[in-house]
Amino acid sequence: MAQALMRAAAPLAALCAALALPARAQPMNDPTRPPPLFYLPAGAGAAAAPAGTPQLQSLLISLRPGGRRVAVIDGKTVRQGDRVGGAVLARIESTHVVLRRGGKLETIKLYRPAATIATVQP
Repeated sequence: MAQALMRAAAPLAALCAALALPARAQPMNDPTRPPPLFYLPAGAGAAAAPAGTPQLQSLLISLRPGGRRVAVIDGKTVRQGDRVGGAVLARIESTHVVLRRGGKLETIKLYRPAATIATVQP
């Protein structure tokens, strides 16, 4: 009788052991999760731009010759010749824009130099 009971309980014990296996698995990293720099509190990861400096957020450049060139600066869509704060948008390039403030030219890059991006340990 004891052996019959053991044979009946064996499949139940195997099922319990199989269900417990996922609980011991290592958590997987999400490959689509952005780098930690993007979800840190403001100013915690990279050097912030000086106050009052316009922030270039996006560029749209048509592939057709003479096509549309648009920049998004501080949340506003602007074209060459438009005013940005106290400056005029002089040029739109593939990685930066050039502003003319009086007689001075100021370049604002879309991407910060790699040296200013902090490395964050998970």
